[in-house]
Amino acid sequence: MAKQVQPISPVKNFFAGGFGGVCLVFVGHPLDTIKVRLQTQPVPQPGQPLLYSGTFDCFRKTLVGEGVRGLYKGMAAPIVGVTPMFAVCFFGFGLGKRLQQRKPDDILTYPQLFAAGMLSGVFTTVIMAPGERIKCLLQIQAATGETKYSGPMDCAKQLYREAGIRGVYKGTVLTLMRDVPASGMYFMTYEWLKNILTPEGRSVSDLSVPRILFAGGLAGIFNWVVAIPPDVLKSRFQTAPPGKYPNGFKDVLRELIREEGVASLYKGFTAVMIRAFPANAACFLGFEVAMKFLNWIVPGL
Repeated sequence: MAKQVQPISPVKNFFAGGFGGVCLVFVGHPLDTIKVRLQTQPVPQPGQPLLYSGTFDCFRKTLVGEGVRGLYKGMAAPIVGVTPMFAVCFFGFGLGKRLQQRKPDDILTYPQLFAAGMLSGVFTTVIMAPGERIKCLLQIQAATGETKYSGPMDCAKQLYREAGIRGVYKGTVLTLMRDVPASGMYFMTYEWLKNILTPEGRSVSDLSVPRILFAGGLAGIFNWVVAIPPDVLKSRFQTAPPGKYPNGFKDVLRELIREEGVASLYKGFTAVMIRAFPANAACFLGFEVAMKFLNWIVPGL
């Protein structure tokens, strides 16, 4: 059973989650760039090698060819979107917990925490889908040598001009398929680990920084174990030319399985896992620090 030491405040979750999200992007974006480039690299011609042989090869070529700035390509879009996105994500989780409580001091079960996490995934998709679309297009742009978009705003304008709002929100269903179950796993795992790591007779709110980092990092890994296959499909679908996949993710899945096998659904696995621990450790530490600050300045909110 999970322990809550004080009434749940979705409003505080909103603000603390936004700060946690900013921490996540700064720590994790370089490896997210590597992940997207690995997931979307073209199939080579017969007898030709892959553009990137793996995570470390992609990292090296990006660093040599574009410098450190290359690892942060497309970061403006998630930075602009991540604060409201993680704010809404944590708000949705807090709201999901609150809705399942009959009394403010009710202790939620782990399945209830999973359900609350799934609700947060639904909430974030409205913000996440266009941000992910823009981010992925900007991340692969440098690798192809083309410069179609001058930045996030220019990318959004061109997408809207070419296909309207549907062009901006291309990949929304796949974003839902990724984030709803993955968010459930994310939050449930974090709460479970916090309870396990809390010493006997102590409160979860007094958990040390190293233990928060460990719980947050592992929660990120569990999240991505669930999320990687739909994330691969989403990246392919969102960066494909218009009309390439008329039946949506079904066509992407068939093509990947036919041409590259089931293992292709886990492209970028190493980059994701290397990124998942530090990025999500930073996210949850930022969240907990911001939450303590909010509890101090506005205890009754």
